[in-house]
Amino acid sequence: MAQEEKEPMDRAPEEAAAAQEEGAQEEQAQAEQEAAAEAEAPAEETAAGDKAPEAEETADEEPQEAGDEGEAAESGEKTGFWKRGKKKEDKEKAALKEKTAELEDRVRRQMAEFDNFRRRTEKEKEQMFSMGERSVIEKLLPVIDNFERGLQAIPEEEKDGAVASGMDMIYRQLLKQMEALGVKQIDCIGEDFNADLHNAVMQVQTGEYESGKIAQELQKGYMYHDQVLRHSMVAVEA
Repeated sequence: MAQEEKEPMDRAPEEAAAAQEEGAQEEQAQAEQEAAAEAEAPAEETAAGDKAPEAEETADEEPQEAGDEGEAAESGEKTGFWKRGKKKEDKEKAALKEKTAELEDRVRRQMAEFDNFRRRTEKEKEQMFSMGERSVIEKLLPVIDNFERGLQAIPEEEKDGAVASGMDMIYRQLLKQMEALGVKQIDCIGEDFNADLHNAVMQVQTGEYESGKIAQELQKGYMYHDQVLRHSMVAVEA
């Protein structure tokens, strides 16, 4: 009896120590689990934190891409508008250039026509003036002829008188004015007969000139510039 009572008393400390050791193991396991949980929580937070910026970046990128597309569309619209405006401007420039060339050509033609009209008018005026001047000179030729006949009819003793001197002065002044107008006498005495300048009315035999030469001048002929105003009336050596 004493031995049996002693054995349970000896087992009690062993069981207490085992229970204590088992409790310590359980506490250690629980502490390890808590430490593992604590270690996993920051990792999840970190992962969540990392994912959140990525989501934000994605959210930021999507509007940016949308903005880029909007800018591209707006740029395309601007480019198309600019091209249309450029084409319209080019067409307007081409039309304006064509119209300007047409107006310049018209102005040149009108200037050429006006220049031709001015030249033609000036030429007609010169011809009209020349014809009028020639008509007046032709009417003055008989006056010159009468002065010559009057001077030839003055006797030798009266040629130094006042009347003869006055007639001679008027005759010379008249010839000078005729020369100023382009009128000059046609040379004929001793010259070859020329039907364009001379009018032969008779033949004479003077013996002073060769045959066909002009021997006498019966009426003076005159040239007006390059035109015959009056042919010389002459007698040709036979």
